[in-house]
Amino acid sequence: MDEHTFQQHAEAAIERLKRALYKIEDAVGMDVEERGGALHLAFDDPPGTFVISPNSAARQIWISALCTSFKLDYSEAYADFVLASTGEPLFPLIERLLTEQTGNAVEFG
Repeated sequence: MDEHTFQQHAEAAIERLKRALYKIEDAVGMDVEERGGALHLAFDDPPGTFVISPNSAARQIWISALCTSFKLDYSEAYADFVLASTGEPLFPLIERLLTEQTGNAVEFG
């Protein structure tokens, strides 16, 4: 995938995710902030931070959450970024990580 195509896919994915996160921000108990193209999620209880950012050099979206790094590649079959080790697309992965962080089931409406 060339740089331009990656940027288009990554920017669209981050924008969709940002809108979805803003909708559930208060219910989940987190603060969502966009900085330099990356999303930063801050949690008070339990304390924690997630960072979701595109990595142009690797052509991946990287997620730092729960003391782990998740690297998602774009999948034509899913038309989404997917975590290869589990087959999870971006939104289901974020839902799972938010659920693990908060202890409450989190789903995007």
